[in-house]
Amino acid sequence: MIPKEIIKKIRRIQITTSRKVTDVFAGQYQSVFKGVGMEFAEVREYLPGDEIRSIDWNVTARMGHPYIKKFAEERELTIMILLDVSMSCRFGTRNRLKSDLAAELCSVIAFSAIQNNDKVGMITFTDGIEKFIPPRKGLKHVLRVIREALYNKPQGAKTDIKNVLEYLNRVMTRRTITFVVSDFLAPDFKKTLAIINKKHDVIAVNITDPAERKLPKTGLITLYDAENGSPLVLDTSDEDARNQYENRAMVSFVQRQQLFRSVNVDNIDIRTDESYVEPLTRFFRLRARRKVRRR
Repeated sequence: MIPKEIIKKIRRIQITTSRKVTDVFAGQYQSVFKGVGMEFAEVREYLPGDEIRSIDWNVTARMGHPYIKKFAEERELTIMILLDVSMSCRFGTRNRLKSDLAAELCSVIAFSAIQNNDKVGMITFTDGIEKFIPPRKGLKHVLRVIREALYNKPQGAKTDIKNVLEYLNRVMTRRTITFVVSDFLAPDFKKTLAIINKKHDVIAVNITDPAERKLPKTGLITLYDAENGSPLVLDTSDEDARNQYENRAMVSFVQRQQLFRSVNVDNIDIRTDESYVEPLTRFFRLRARRKVRRR
């Protein structure tokens, strides 16, 4: 039985995000993603003015004169959400926990999908696969996605991005648009991400909390690793200690940014102390401009 407070949360998120999708992101989702999914339709004889890159060389060789491949836009897309439910995401020092913010972001993505008649599915993960919700359409299905994002009881504590990407590739044989919602505090996953992004359109949604980048000046504090429980005692009144902490955090953040760029994966940075509307809007605008340039 789902607790009443979770049911209230689901209802509140449903109302909040459906309004934002309608008022803020209306048209942006469609302009960015519609037309990216193309499927083979037929071959026909080459005509003057056709794109040379569309020539089907195998058919051309058999027939003795040029033929081209014709593709049709897929009428519906499949959106997959890979949601990190590890212990490091159950952290937050400002407006909300990273996990609560992640659940609301999943709701925005899911509502955007069903408003455009696309299917949406979800995989929740830690260092193992926690739950797979196959992609479907409809409000009832989206509410199930939100419920799972809010009310999950993971068996694992750590994070394994590589494992969930490999699982996605096994269960989804056709191309998807995949949002990985995580803090990306995980062992090396660069090679796997590069491989999976060639088949699927992967978008990294990186959620952080201000305390992960900058410590308050409050004297002696004990920090615990959320995923293995190891403690670290810091004197936050020591300026050198604060600077070392912030420098390490900045280096880690920059390395993640460089990793995403190196494998051509779009990255959306979301913070628990700021609205996610502006970063999402900026992402939509950048993708839309890039799509126009490619035509």
